Amino acid sequence: AQSGLRYTNFHTTALCSPTRAALITGRNHHSVGFGVITEISNGFPGYDSIIPKDSATIGRILRDNGYATSWFGKNHNTPTYEGTQLGPFDQWPIGMGFEYFYGFLGGDVDQWAPGSLHRNTTPITPWLGHPGWNLTTAMADDAIQWLNRINDLDPSRRFLLYYAPGGAHAPHNPTAEWTKKAEDMHLFDAGWNKLRDTIFANEKRLGVIPQDAKLTPWRSDLIKNWDQLTADEKKLFIRQADVYAAYLMYTDHEIGRVIQAVGDLGKLDNTLIIYISGDNGASAEGSATGTPNEVLPFNGVELPATEQMKWYDSWGTDRTCPHYSIGWAWALDTPFKWTKQIPSFFGGTRNGMAISWPGHITDAGGIRNQFGHVIDIVPTILEVTGIAAPQTVDGFKQKPIEGVSLASTFDKAKADAPSPHKIQYFEMGSVQGLYDEGWMLSAVPIRAPWELAVKAIQDPAKDYKFELYDLNKDWTQNSDVAAAHPDKVKQMHELMFAEFKKYQVFPLDGSAATRFLYPRPSFSAGRTVFNYSGETTTSIPDGAQPSLLNTSYTISADVEVPAAGADGMLVCEGGRFGGYGLYLLKNKPVFTYNLLTVERVRWEGAALGPGRHTIVFDFKYDGLGGGTLAYNNFSGIGRGGKGTLSVDGTVVATKTIPRTIPILMPFGQTFNIGSALDSPLDDNDYTVPFPFTGKINKLKISVEPPKLTPHDIEKLKEAEMKAEDAK
Repeated sequence: AQSGLRYTNFHTTALCSPTRAALITGRNHHSVGFGVITEISNGFPGYDSIIPKDSATIGRILRDNGYATSWFGKNHNTPTYEGTQLGPFDQWPIGMGFEYFYGFLGGDVDQWAPGSLHRNTTPITPWLGHPGWNLTTAMADDAIQWLNRINDLDPSRRFLLYYAPGGAHAPHNPTAEWTKKAEDMHLFDAGWNKLRDTIFANEKRLGVIPQDAKLTPWRSDLIKNWDQLTADEKKLFIRQADVYAAYLMYTDHEIGRVIQAVGDLGKLDNTLIIYISGDNGASAEGSATGTPNEVLPFNGVELPATEQMKWYDSWGTDRTCPHYSIGWAWALDTPFKWTKQIPSFFGGTRNGMAISWPGHITDAGGIRNQFGHVIDIVPTILEVTGIAAPQTVDGFKQKPIEGVSLASTFDKAKADAPSPHKIQYFEMGSVQGLYDEGWMLSAVPIRAPWELAVKAIQDPAKDYKFELYDLNKDWTQNSDVAAAHPDKVKQMHELMFAEFKKYQVFPLDGSAATRFLYPRPSFSAGRTVFNYSGETTTSIPDGAQPSLLNTSYTISADVEVPAAGADGMLVCEGGRFGGYGLYLLKNKPVFTYNLLTVERVRWEGAALGPGRHTIVFDFKYDGLGGGTLAYNNFSGIGRGGKGTLSVDGTVVATKTIPRTIPILMPFGQTFNIGSALDSPLDDNDYTVPFPFTGKINKLKISVEPPKLTPHDIEKLKEAEMKAEDAK
């Protein structure tokens, strides 16, 4: 920022992989299949999570023009059902024009043990045997090595380095020294209400908001004021914010190392650096109290602060997968309303951006207030490099770039020129908005973004109230003027729907976390029997493994125990933050079910003698299954059941559990046979990788999903109608 320009009016889509799809293609997120994240994709063109061949990425365009291209960090744009070693790989970074990839698949990952970490398309596990290893540093190291390698081989080679760290997306995983630095700053001790006032004053002092900007009101109807909190809540929430701040500083420091490496090569003056800060808006996916395990809120679980205090000292370490309270999210989006997921208010979309090009931008430290959007980055790069957008790629006629170059704003003489980006639609999860030359039409959210495990909005095209803002007079969307301009509201609403049609936004879908359970293509789709050879197999992602959510299932392992006995994992999914595993522990067969760290249930048998054995875990699910969601009914998911562990046909342990994981397993964790690579399901039992020291002859998993009877369907329809009538 000090050597370049600060952009105060730059926008994202309000969610991560949709923003990334727009960032790397220069097209709107629905135009390239990313209306939502890939884990909740569906079959409609705007939501299938497939970047089409008519929308080549900036990686492909620059590669075809002689650049070395790379992608480090988060890749949330490979469809979940294509994330295996079987490919296809055309939707992986290396298939989209990025010649080198070092990063992780999926929405996020534990930075201490990133189960979905890959180099190009090969899973890697560099943290094994290296206590204290953290991906935030490791990916900076790898990026620096890549830069040096390119320079050693060909100092004249131009390069594109796309750097997308996990920070500061949840889970917040800084190292201890950074946490200490944040704690010593005492930034959050006065609470989130005071923090808003401090940030607002700083923004005016820095000149990144107008002096007449208004601070939007605190939503005390949704979020408690700081002085209403208990002592435990205040202590816990300060810890949450300190760890988040530490993670952000840590991430920024490592990015600085990569930038310094460019400087060390003597290439900084001719390197364009575009630094976009933020996970769209600040994330409010941590629930009202925050969480030591980020997927708990997605499964409808909110732990009170008193229960979370047992994780206080380990917050941010490898023993937690944490996220902060929604109060911090709202405060960190000062001066705006709302948060990530909400595209109609700038709390969800406005992101700080700095562009530096020392040898070319002479207005060092300058501020630019023109409206911009993430689709503007690709055309900016193309204009700066003098490369024309290709008409065809691999025989596919290319869809026009939909963004507008920001390069004209580099000229100090044009610092106050009108924005070249005139109109921009916004949509995420059926929440709608439209920017049109200084006016903003904004749908008021019906569902708060932290209300994840909720029923769908019935008619997203009609159920929303719309507000109107004159941004030329109201920078922060503080004063709704819809009542004074009804004709403008009508005109903008019609224009917004025309944009929706143009960019394949329809159909609108107002459901939330339940979309994770939608049927979609995968190697496991439609299968009820999974036979495995027994060879050690690791890092199988969600979408290619048998899902044991909301179903009856049987796991059967044919094993041989050597004379010296055996230890090790037979099969598992996940680890410390949720999942299941069947393993031998000092010759004893064990099945552990980790209910997202809230509870662990264990079945255990007597020690096995040498020789061949058949170990079976059978679970009978007590519920109607995910089919009830089609009727906006949650009664079929997350129910309990009866589990039975057997050895050689004899039952050795039986337990009934009252509940199971309903919607979502932890992000970034994988399915493994013969080894455990993520983290232990129970730290008291073993450490990873925990390879099986015997022999697995074969392993079989059978699932028996519940089927709704005609009577069940009739009852569900009746309940749905009654719920509608009660509105």
